[in-house]
Amino acid sequence: MHSPSPRSLVDLPIRRLNRGDLVPCADLCEDRGWPRDEHRWGLLLSAGTGYGIDAPDGKGLAATCLTMPYGSDFTAVGMMLVAGRYGRQGIARRLMRHVMETAGDTPLALYATEQGQPLYEDLGFSPVGRAERVGGRFEAIGSGGSPSGTASPARSSSALPASVPPSSVSSVTTRPAAADDLQTMVRLDLPVFGADRTHLLARLPAFADRLQVAEDHGDLVGYAALWPSGHAEVVGPLVARDTATAQALVAALAATTDRPLRADVDARHKELLGWLMERGLEPVSRTTVMTYGIPDLPGDAAHRFAPLTVATG
Repeated sequence: MHSPSPRSLVDLPIRRLNRGDLVPCADLCEDRGWPRDEHRWGLLLSAGTGYGIDAPDGKGLAATCLTMPYGSDFTAVGMMLVAGRYGRQGIARRLMRHVMETAGDTPLALYATEQGQPLYEDLGFSPVGRAERVGGRFEAIGSGGSPSGTASPARSSSALPASVPPSSVSSVTTRPAAADDLQTMVRLDLPVFGADRTHLLARLPAFADRLQVAEDHGDLVGYAALWPSGHAEVVGPLVARDTATAQALVAALAATTDRPLRADVDARHKELLGWLMERGLEPVSRTTVMTYGIPDLPGDAAHRFAPLTVATG
C-alpha cells in the first residue's frame, strides 16, 4: 500500500480531542516510550484542550498536542507527541502553528525536551529556565534527616515572607488535605503560580492518590500531591514557603507509598534536588522551560518547586 507523502501528512486535518480518545492518546505515549498515563490524559482533556491528527493508516493518532489555559495570563502547551512512523515529516510544526494561531495574543509556555527544543526556538520560543527530572526509591533518613511531616529548620534557604519569622520553620507539620482546604490552597497558589489554576486544583482530590498540606501554627504554608504514572508515583504540584517545608511534604508523601517517586524540580532549587538525591532519587532527564510572548513564567519561582506535570506548566 502506498504511504502518504510528507506533503499529504502536513495537510491532514487537526481535530479536537475528547475523553473518547483516551486509549489512542495512551497508545501514542506507549509508541514513544512514555508511560501510557490514561489517568493523566483524563485530567488534561477535562481541564484543557487537546488537539490531534488521526493517523492516515487508520491506526489511532498520528500526533497530539495539549493546551492548558490560564485566562489571559498564559497558556501552557504540552503532550506534543508524534507517532514514530510519522516522525520528522512536519506534523509537530503544523500542530504548534495551529496552537499558536488559536492562542492569538495569549502568551505561551512549555517544557521542551532536547529533541523538541530546536523546533520551538525556530517558532520564536525563548529558553527561560530548566527542570530536572529525578526518580527512584525514596529512602527515609532516621533522626539525622527530616522526619515525615516535620520540617527541619537547618535545611531552609529560601527567603520567607516578611510575615513569617524564620524561627517558626521548625513548627511546620503536614497532614492530608481536607475539603475545606481548597480555597486556602488557591489563595496560596495564586501569587506562586502567577495565574489562577482553580480548574486544576479543584480536580486534585479526585486525581491524586494523596494530597498533603503543610501548616505552621494553623496557617497553610504549602501543599503537594502524589499521583500515579506507570510504575511510579509523581510528586507535583509542589508549592511551599521554603525548602524545609517542601522536604517535609515530600517525605510525608513518600511515606504513603512503596513505589518509586518521580518529580520535575525547578533547577534553581538545588538544595531540594541535592536532598532528593541523598535519599535515593537519581537524575533521569531534563527539560528546558520556554516562553513565547512573555519574558519569563509569571509567579514566584522561589516557592514553586515542581509543576503538577510539565504538560500543565
